Amino acid sequence: MTDRLVVFLRAPRPGTVKTRIAAELGDDQALAIYRELLAVVLDALPTRLPVELRFTPDDAGAEIQPLLRSGWTAVAQGDGDLGERLARSARDAFESGARRWVVIGTDAPEITAADLAWAFSGLVANDVVVGPALDGGYWILGLSRFTTGLFEGIPWGESNVLEATETAARAAGLRLSRLRPLADIDTGADWRGYQTRVRRNEAGEG
Repeated sequence: MTDRLVVFLRAPRPGTVKTRIAAELGDDQALAIYRELLAVVLDALPTRLPVELRFTPDDAGAEIQPLLRSGWTAVAQGDGDLGERLARSARDAFESGARRWVVIGTDAPEITAADLAWAFSGLVANDVVVGPALDGGYWILGLSRFTTGLFEGIPWGESNVLEATETAARAAGLRLSRLRPLADIDTGADWRGYQTRVRRNEAGEG
């Protein structure tokens, strides 16, 4: 029985990543920002856990290989909407013997190894852990058992994803725990705010 840490990510291709940032700053800048966010998030991951990179599109395997580190694996997300792809990842994990499944994306660069430790430890006493994103979504989701309902009927991309997910969890009688809120980087303003926080931290102001 093992823990499974999954990162949902896109292949770093121009014109396909950070489209809201690209609309303001252009495809090249959006791609550079995405690559930086990707590197920061992957660097934050603990080395002791087996990490699975779930990538899209499915033909991007060669582009994902350079991101792999010792003990990591890469698997295509497959077809379907985000809920179907998340459900597939969770189902695969539990069917292969995982006892706890935690998934993150690449939009919350202020994630830390401590956050991930809290997620896994929270699943000892809870069925679900979730980290609220400031835009109404979530930046992390963890399960201690597979539950289809958390991925069905969720308004993906809307501002009430977190609310809908927590409502589904409660309706299913699941024990739920929240982690700290973090900012997603989806717009130029998000990116500038993140850079400001990084500079303040580097200067010892925060």
